[in-house]
Amino acid sequence: MEFLTPPFMQRALIAAVLVGITAPAIGIYLVQRRQALMGDGIGHIAMTGVGLGFLLSASPVWMATLVAVAGSVVMELIRWYGRTRGDIALAMLFYGGMAGGVMLINLSGSGSNANLTSFLFGSLSTVSEEDVTAIVVLAALVVLVTVGLRRQLFAVSQDEEFARVTGLPVRTLNLLVAVTAAVTVTVAMRVVGLLLVSALMVVPVAAAQQVAKSFKVTFVLSVVIGTAVTLAGTVTSYYRDVPPGATIVLLAIAAFVALTALAAPLARRRARAHEEDPARCTLEVPAARPPADDVRV
Repeated sequence: MEFLTPPFMQRALIAAVLVGITAPAIGIYLVQRRQALMGDGIGHIAMTGVGLGFLLSASPVWMATLVAVAGSVVMELIRWYGRTRGDIALAMLFYGGMAGGVMLINLSGSGSNANLTSFLFGSLSTVSEEDVTAIVVLAALVVLVTVGLRRQLFAVSQDEEFARVTGLPVRTLNLLVAVTAAVTVTVAMRVVGLLLVSALMVVPVAAAQQVAKSFKVTFVLSVVIGTAVTLAGTVTSYYRDVPPGATIVLLAIAAFVALTALAAPLARRRARAHEEDPARCTLEVPAARPPADDVRV
């Protein structure tokens, strides 16, 4: 347990656990909405917030949060109203955010290319006590939203028209998903990095979907996978001196490959069991719109 001794590793492990929980927790809704790359775009925008933090001698995490949230709101507005040239507007927003961040960091007296790299790809040694405090607060907000409103968010993610007919505030919930995704990006940037955070939102969810049958099981399993790979990647990074973000993402992809390989024989076993005893393996037909905890993904 040598890796638990250094204070910077203690901070990094706390951040890693919170990232492992929050990224898949919001990622499952992005996957359902077919917006798997949304986190990547928000990460580009958050770079401007990081640059502002250095330029104004403020906390890069909090500044990145403010800018990312504002960017996520603009992204939703473009999605609602920018039907014809929305993709071009989003591209300019993403690339402008990244370019603005690079420029602001270089204009600030306290910024450097090393600072930029740590935010882009993650760095264990740069997680400060202030960062941990910010990450804890932001992660609590993400968990509160993704768990407390899971039924409403799932309904909107699956079918906006049906959710609107049932009386749900669709636009408000869509905006909440976007803002929560932005907060998650800033939670994860110290450990995984802004360029790789989207992978941690999506890959554990995709891995869980290979073996899980319901939304509830997928949610829990994706959080378990996310937490496991972030912890394993952080510890591996400490011992092997490799980039934590890249290590975590590669471990997540390895989990996806392993569960995909496991899913095929499990499906064949269920099929054989059904043929041998159809009465015990009768599939239940769900209602038109079952509760989120019972919905297949």
